[in-house]
Amino acid sequence: MENKVFTQKITNAAVISNNSKTSKKLKQLKKSGPLYVLLLPSIILLICFTYLPMYGLIIAFKDYSPTLGIWESPWVGLKHFIQFFNSYQFDLTIKNTLNISLYSILVGFPLPIALAILCNQLRIGMFKKVFQVTTYLPHFISTMVMCGMILIFLSPSNGLVSNFLGLIGIEMPNVLSKSSFFSSIYVWSDVWQHIGWDSIIYLAALSAINPTYYEAATMDGASKVQKILHIDIPLLLPTAMILLILRAGSLLSVGFEKVLLLQNPLNIAGSEVISTYVYKIGLQNFQYSLSTAIGLFNTVVNIVILLLVNWMSKKLTKTSLF
Repeated sequence: MENKVFTQKITNAAVISNNSKTSKKLKQLKKSGPLYVLLLPSIILLICFTYLPMYGLIIAFKDYSPTLGIWESPWVGLKHFIQFFNSYQFDLTIKNTLNISLYSILVGFPLPIALAILCNQLRIGMFKKVFQVTTYLPHFISTMVMCGMILIFLSPSNGLVSNFLGLIGIEMPNVLSKSSFFSSIYVWSDVWQHIGWDSIIYLAALSAINPTYYEAATMDGASKVQKILHIDIPLLLPTAMILLILRAGSLLSVGFEKVLLLQNPLNIAGSEVISTYVYKIGLQNFQYSLSTAIGLFNTVVNIVILLLVNWMSKKLTKTSLF
């Protein structure tokens, strides 16, 4: 009898506790109601333009015909994936995509960190502001204008660089027609355009460092280099790892617009990447199923790489996205 009474009391206490938690959640939801209303348009746009289009991914497993529609088109399984894997473009596009992506990470990832540390060391306020604005401005140049500038500057006949080299007696080769130069042109122009903007988040992380660390290091006789090595870099590491994980998640997603605008028949052996190949196959050759299959393969590989890098980062540095 006593056991039954005791069990009933525990049950009643659990019910009261659950009701209390539910009541608190409802109160918090009601209190934050205006914020959820503000968030609602973004959620609707996300669903409409990100999740609903996923329905179209099934054409990667069909011989899609616009006249038959998605559901009436015949199923073909992995036919289009196998076709892409066996095509001569598979090795070329994967190699070029990885070449540009890894090159971009090796060059474009550490330089914003170095720029942020350099900017953080500047003590003259006016000069620091001018320096920051100067490095930020190229980020706001559109991709089309940037590609136009590259074509004008690197033109072998009357380009800015060729004219400058001509003054000192050096003839500039047509670098835009050589596939071996394409990755360098893409990466270094991208670094120049975005290095200042990418350094903002590192500057924010540096500004959040407790000044007492620097004061203690100064009292111990540490130089500026030692402060950078033992204070700035270790405290920037978690932020850097998060950004590296995010960047690794788009390893096979090289910027489509810039590659396409700089591409020409002479450098296509070094500039044909997955995104441009999908565009040509899908929109120019009307092979919708094949292009969808290639895009799906690209996305799956990116997700796998993201999960792998996130797992490695969690194991080695205790920093991860999830």
